[in-house]
Amino acid sequence: WNFGSLLGLCLAIQILTGLFLAMHFTSDTMTAFSSVTHICRDVNYGWLIRYMHANGASMFFICLFLHVGRGLYYGSYIYFETWNIGVVLLFAVMATAFMGYVLPW
Repeated sequence: WNFGSLLGLCLAIQILTGLFLAMHFTSDTMTAFSSVTHICRDVNYGWLIRYMHANGASMFFICLFLHVGRGLYYGSYIYFETWNIGVVLLFAVMATAFMGYVLPW
């Protein structure tokens, strides 16, 4: 229960900070990185929102791996359908995180 709740909290923080960052982010290949520096330097508390988003992603994955590890330890893989949904969600989250990581490039 605890890591699942923490995952929900981290996800809510990620969505909220991601929406605030998306308001000022430009996805053009020539200006993407400069829009990130604009967020950090010119937007009020933009640096805080960006670092909350970056560190929130790390916390999300820490909680996610602990959640999966707990499931392995307690043998939750016996419930095959539920486990498969979790594995699919794990790969979807990893793909989404990769896309978010390469976005400022």
